[in-house]
Amino acid sequence: MVGKITANELKVKGISAIDEMVTDSDGVMITVRGVDKYILLPVEKYNELREMELDYAIKESRKEIEEGHYFSGSIEEHLKRTGNV
Repeated sequence: MVGKITANELKVKGISAIDEMVTDSDGVMITVRGVDKYILLPVEKYNELREMELDYAIKESRKEIEEGHYFSGSIEEHLKRTGNV
C-alpha cells in the first residue's frame, strides 16, 4: 500500500516525512493542492517493477517474432517501407 503525504508536509518535514511513510508502506504518494501528483518508491521496489516491465516487453517481442511480425531487412529498407525517409 502506498502512503500519502502533502507537498506542504514534505516542505515542512523534509526527507524524514518520506522515511516515516516508506517504513509503513511500499511508497509515498505526494499530493499537491489535494491532487495526487508524484509517487516515490524505494529503489528496490522501483527495480522490481522495472524488471517486470522489461520481462513483459521481452515476452511480447518473442510473441511477435513467433507470429512472423518482424522485418529482417536493412535500416534503409525499413525506413523506405515505413515512409520515414
